[in-house]
Amino acid sequence: MKRSHLSILAAAALVAAGTGHVRAADGKPAAVERVAEFTGAMPTGVTVTETGRIFVNYPKWGDDVKFSVAEIVDGKRVAYPDAAFNQENADPAKGLISVQSVVADGQGRVWILDTAAPGFAAPKAGGAKLVAVDLKTNKVVKTVVFPADVILPTTYVNDMRFDFRVGSAGVAYVTDSSIKGPGGLIVLDLGSGKALRRLSGSPLTAPEKGFMARVEGKPLASTGPDGKLQPFNVASDGIALSGDGKTLYFSALSARTLYAVPTALLRDPAVTDAQIAKAVKNLGKKGASDGLEADAAGNVYGGDYEHNAIRKLSADGKWSTIAQGPDIVWPDTLSIGPDGYLYFTANQLNRQAGFNGGKDLRQQPYRLLRVKIGSAPAPTK
Repeated sequence: MKRSHLSILAAAALVAAGTGHVRAADGKPAAVERVAEFTGAMPTGVTVTETGRIFVNYPKWGDDVKFSVAEIVDGKRVAYPDAAFNQENADPAKGLISVQSVVADGQGRVWILDTAAPGFAAPKAGGAKLVAVDLKTNKVVKTVVFPADVILPTTYVNDMRFDFRVGSAGVAYVTDSSIKGPGGLIVLDLGSGKALRRLSGSPLTAPEKGFMARVEGKPLASTGPDGKLQPFNVASDGIALSGDGKTLYFSALSARTLYAVPTALLRDPAVTDAQIAKAVKNLGKKGASDGLEADAAGNVYGGDYEHNAIRKLSADGKWSTIAQGPDIVWPDTLSIGPDGYLYFTANQLNRQAGFNGGKDLRQQPYRLLRVKIGSAPAPTK
């Protein structure tokens, strides 16, 4: 199939929206822009390739998900890499079950993270995997199934980052954002298929004690059988990798603190979790984030879903709010395009029925937004 993809360099289908502002390099405000709008299933992930192609994904959380991964083509969503692969297969490694994240690797591929856990159920055996699709042929070229020893019955793999400067075929860093068990980081060798669970159950990857998010003026919680509010507790979620590949940034979704850890320690099986924990740096309060991202200039970005905002940690260690506005209702995944824009989904996760007494308050369409940051994506090689 020939794809006339939506180029982010050609803004024919882009609608400017005065929904917030970001301070540009010259100090003048730049509008948050609407790139695309979606109806139907709620999206979570987005990624922008080095040539400007845009992909989004849809986990199976209760909405009618017709396909788990889509490319935006001529302003419309098209199942990717094709409709057949978006259907569950008798062999759990050969079809998509429930996708939480998509990430372009800067090396001509887009990677798909399949949780194999619809509705946050226990992952289906052999189904939790990474799938690489070649962007020239739009064909699956690699599938790496997570080893059973790193996928717990409570595991929910959430986000990923890649480094092709290490290992025979590179390494993937993946978060386990469990809502029922220990959170953690998973280091997956893409050549050997071997993996390590890191900081599993550590307070660093767990929801912060006493954390209760407030979004749009309401506590983010469900009502328990006893009538009391039960906080939405989600472990390690957002993840970002520095441009030199030496530092991994991570945070629990139910937390406001950003942490950084040397990747060399994560990859070394001789290093214990206790040693890793001692090496972790606390980078301060960034706000409560779902997604994280890093650029080539040493800056780190995070959503702030409690304040409808995007936050930035500059290379000099200072935090700032770079975008804020009513369109930014639950900023989820972040991705930097080759045009110097930071792209992110705003999917109204907090308006789901489970947090609102059984009433679905989401107002379609969901939106893909972007703000100008003037920086390139962090290199992966």
